[in-house]
Amino acid sequence: MTLESQNIEFKVTWRDEYLKWICGFANASGGKLFVGVDDKGKVTGIDNYNKLLEELPNKFRDILGVYAEVNLQEEKGKYYLEIIVPRFDVPISVRGKYYVRTGSILQEITGLALNEFILKRTGKTWDNIPEQRASIDDIDESSIKEFLKDARIVKRINVEDNISIPNLLEKLRLLEDGHLKRAAIVLFGKDPGKFYPNIAVKIGKFGETDADLKFHEVIEGNLTQLKDWIGEMLNAKFFIHPIDFMGMQRIELDEYPVAAVREMILNALVHRNYMGSPTQIRLYEDNFSVWNDGALPEGISEEDLKKVHRSKPRNPLLADVCFKAGYIDSWGRGTIKIIEACKNAGLPEPVLKEEQGGFLSKIFKDRFTEDQLKKNGLKERQVEAILYTKKYGEITNSKYQEISDVSKATATRDIKELEDKGILKNIGTKGSSAVYKLGVGS
Repeated sequence: MTLESQNIEFKVTWRDEYLKWICGFANASGGKLFVGVDDKGKVTGIDNYNKLLEELPNKFRDILGVYAEVNLQEEKGKYYLEIIVPRFDVPISVRGKYYVRTGSILQEITGLALNEFILKRTGKTWDNIPEQRASIDDIDESSIKEFLKDARIVKRINVEDNISIPNLLEKLRLLEDGHLKRAAIVLFGKDPGKFYPNIAVKIGKFGETDADLKFHEVIEGNLTQLKDWIGEMLNAKFFIHPIDFMGMQRIELDEYPVAAVREMILNALVHRNYMGSPTQIRLYEDNFSVWNDGALPEGISEEDLKKVHRSKPRNPLLADVCFKAGYIDSWGRGTIKIIEACKNAGLPEPVLKEEQGGFLSKIFKDRFTEDQLKKNGLKERQVEAILYTKKYGEITNSKYQEISDVSKATATRDIKELEDKGILKNIGTKGSSAVYKLGVGS
């Protein structure tokens, strides 16, 4: 008998509360539940298998509305049940509650996550649903003109110079039976907050802790406006050195690479959960972060973000229109562009992770200039080693000995001090020597 995994669960006896596990498998990728097997995979056997063989298929049908195969198995004279649950493309519930198997954990789906889950299982996405309360009068003409200007530059859509707003929206698949879709309001609405109150973006400048809020701004508007207004606000009030958001190859000294900042903002605007909390942009003394509501798509891990990965946008209609305007370049590369921009600027590796039901991207200032390192009290040879690591991406213990002309014991002691400060972090070994790269600083 194999061990428990994402698709396998063991139960010593059957209880009706385990219907939740059948539901969880059906709402995930399917799986098997064994009855009469302990959590170590040892067959303990059950006596009432004939009764369960008759009752369980009926319970699955009547309570869950699913078919699951129930097989009787035997090992060394002990009988147990194998319940095979297929994946269902429609949402499955147990007495009105929805569950999903995530890894080896069973989770109840509630709130906004449940709404999104049901939409996906019915073949819809939030942005593709008609907004019955809106009309063409709710579309901002100047935002449409801005979109057309940008789209003609990148040449990803062919439209007539005098195309009407309804015809353009139809061409962009933002109309259905004469009704605006939600994506149309988010992209071009005069007052999208009237329909979706949390569409705003909050920007805050903080001191040393989250509790130390120095000042903040709240920006409201449609996506076409926000992509520009956020940059203008950051330059006017938050960044020490204003960033030229049009100069994508420019790198601001002692601040942040514009390509990374732009990508972080656009990713948040395009891929956020628009029924969730407002997008939050935070600036601290040494880092800049963007958080948007909505976790990573199913099947995409944090590690996948560091390489080319499949595109599974939460809002595919929004993403398609933004692609046509050149706001996003190619799906599946946004996070890689953030990483590359930081690397090219000699900055620490960015943080890209799920956090508090949403997604956080965070980049750090260059804390590894010669002056800054000396201010932190580093020895001359430690400064030289950090500058080497910054230039070449990594340093080994043996290379430290070579460039500093010190013994292995001294190199090990120096590196330990740098690790304790968070300036270096161990990433493994090369040959017989430990390998280090820059951390994010203490």
